[in-house]
Amino acid sequence: MPGRGRSSFTKRQKEHTRQQKQRDKAERRIQRKDEPGSSTGSSELDLDELQRHAAEQAALFQTDDDRDISSIPATPAREWMNRKA
Repeated sequence: MPGRGRSSFTKRQKEHTRQQKQRDKAERRIQRKDEPGSSTGSSELDLDELQRHAAEQAALFQTDDDRDISSIPATPAREWMNRKA
């Protein structure tokens, strides 16, 4: 059929590519469902690492005197500023 133009061919090519990507995505989704333990293991390791890092950071800023925290006013900032003025 010589009547088909370039735009029709391009459209068919794009549609074919879209469908192929959709199939590939569905395959990956099925593979993830088949292997439930593999993805959670790495995230648990990441969580453990983050918790360890947070504990290290907390240790750096920890002081023996916690009275500094009590000096922070309990009222909202706007009221506190108005009192000062």
